Amino acid sequence: MTGTQMQLDRVAVALHTGNAGLAIAEMETYLAAYPQQQTLERLNGIKAEYELMVDYWRRGVPDPQMDQLYQHILQRVYVLYANVATFSRMQSFPTLAGIYSRARQEHHDRSLSEIRQEMEDFVSNVAMLELEPEQQRQEKSEALYKDHQTQMSSLFSYVLTSRMWTDGVGNDFEEILISPTIDSIDQQLLVAAITLSLLNQYDIVKFRVLVNVYCRAQEETVRQRALVGWVLALKEEVRQVYPEQEQIVLSLLSSEKVCEELTELQMQLVFCVNAERDTHTIQQEIMPDLLKNNSFKIGPFSIEEKEDDPMEDILHPEASEERMEKMEATFGRMMDMQKQGSDIYFGGFSQMKRFPFFYDISNWLVPFYMQHPDIAHFVRRMDGNKFMEKMLTIGPFCNSDKYSFIIAFQQVIDRIPENLRNMLNQGEASMGGEIAEEELNSPAFIRRIYLMDLYRFYRLYPSRHEFQNPFDVTLSQLGSCEFFSAWLFKGSPLEPYKDKIVRLLKRQKMEESAQRLLDTYSEDHHTLQYYLWSGLYAKALDIDPHNEQAMRGYARECFELGSYEEAVEMYDDLLLLHPENTNYLLNKSVCLVNMKDYEEALKLLYKLNYDHPEDDRINRVLAWTHLCSGKIEQAEKIYQQLTVAEKPSAEDWQNYGYCCWLLGRIDEAAHSFRQFISIVGPEDGRLYVLDESFLRERGISDTQIRLMRALVAS
Repeated sequence: MTGTQMQLDRVAVALHTGNAGLAIAEMETYLAAYPQQQTLERLNGIKAEYELMVDYWRRGVPDPQMDQLYQHILQRVYVLYANVATFSRMQSFPTLAGIYSRARQEHHDRSLSEIRQEMEDFVSNVAMLELEPEQQRQEKSEALYKDHQTQMSSLFSYVLTSRMWTDGVGNDFEEILISPTIDSIDQQLLVAAITLSLLNQYDIVKFRVLVNVYCRAQEETVRQRALVGWVLALKEEVRQVYPEQEQIVLSLLSSEKVCEELTELQMQLVFCVNAERDTHTIQQEIMPDLLKNNSFKIGPFSIEEKEDDPMEDILHPEASEERMEKMEATFGRMMDMQKQGSDIYFGGFSQMKRFPFFYDISNWLVPFYMQHPDIAHFVRRMDGNKFMEKMLTIGPFCNSDKYSFIIAFQQVIDRIPENLRNMLNQGEASMGGEIAEEELNSPAFIRRIYLMDLYRFYRLYPSRHEFQNPFDVTLSQLGSCEFFSAWLFKGSPLEPYKDKIVRLLKRQKMEESAQRLLDTYSEDHHTLQYYLWSGLYAKALDIDPHNEQAMRGYARECFELGSYEEAVEMYDDLLLLHPENTNYLLNKSVCLVNMKDYEEALKLLYKLNYDHPEDDRINRVLAWTHLCSGKIEQAEKIYQQLTVAEKPSAEDWQNYGYCCWLLGRIDEAAHSFRQFISIVGPEDGRLYVLDESFLRERGISDTQIRLMRALVAS
């Protein structure tokens, strides 16, 4: 971290704690080291107002407006700090510096009203193309879209690198984003630019714009992008500076529809951050099966049909059908992952983001449209290809992947076997997962597609390290992607929806995230399910004494605490519900062994062993019970069987070693302990291989234990 950043961070800490005086002092220190005359003059003006307010306060002069004045000063210092921090970021990173410089050269004399007029003129000019003669229409269309794309790319860069907005600028952009006279594609692209800018540096005006667009926009695609933007931008740190953030969000939660959309978004973000884990599953488990069972040989630059083996039909007539069934089952598994919300295409398309198309940062987040100047010639070449048409209209792909696919596909189309190419042209082939039109237009699907676009940008853009990445998460820390556990949602109307998210997190094995969300539950929402998820089984039993999950959990808790008698009582209650349940009987037996009630334990174990003679779990507990009760020979026989299994457990070798030792077979015991160490590893094994208290109870002296340790180590 540079000295510049460290000093700016000190300013930020002062602001986030609501200390305007300290923030002014830290800002002065920064400007003394890194002079900016205009900024210093503004800071001095704010400082003068602050000192005047303090002077009146110290003299005891009553001021009913003091709280509002203090908050206003704090926010003005924040704006000053944020502008300096934004400019510092632009100067610190080469890509952002280039984007910042080019955008300001292109927009140095253009007002927002002029920009809006250009955007509206574009819509009008596109409509007028229908009146042009057909032979001229294509040429004019290409020129029109090319000029407009250049303008929008420049505007995207300008907004992305913009400093803090005034209310007036915010209002102007808001009207542009909800206007029916402006192309939805342009509006969606601008929302993405605002989001990236807002994530790099919090700006209450940009935040408010996204919230208002979410509430007011008629275009669902624009609404959903705005929703994703303001949710990912939520910042707990700015509570002291901008308490209105909380008021804005809480006002939205009075709508049931908003609560439902936020719940869906939270679930989608969980799937989104697991994209790379899902990619690993596909690459390691699914793709090998698909490649093994398909009838084509796929190379880096070609696709060839495999030749049929004439002997296979004679020797294995059913092999072809079995291969097809296996391929369908494997493909079905991947489609099931997609239906559940997984981003199954991330791994494949992540290799297709190096085309020149993606050199323009705006192209990572622009909605897909056929007239985009950078792909228009590819589209013309593919005209009439039903497969491509289907893929681009009803395929389950995000915008970024559609651009990747059409560029990549036209490069390999000539190398595809003619029969397969004909199938593609006629629409007989499919990549699977086609989406019904109703779902394509649903808010959930629109939101999911945008999240995939954002995820690809933040994971694959070459200069991604220059941006604050909301997807930079771990299994235990999901950051912005786990917004349900934010402070402002505790006790809010969103509370009843949290159960759905906890269930998903637990299914995804994200236990720490699930627990963090549970920690935000208000007391009013401490239900039976809450206590079960939190592992508070005693409290769960207070609510429902006969809840089986609570009884099972409490029994396990008692066992871990060494309260074996209480655990036995709980297992007895469970056995009243399920008298033949093997797990309950076995767990009760283990409790009885720990209570040294070997006779009762053996009664249960003999019956279990008779009913399930091949169950190693039962044999293991039976052998241990024999060993503890002094029936060494019986225990030895069972351990001999357990240790010759294909994969014996470390515990079996350890306990077999005890049997051999107690029977006087010292070398065999040492060999067994070495086998134990080879399984658990030398670091853990040598230290814990011997249960000294168990051995002392059975007449093994400390000297013998030391000798055995030395023998095992040798």
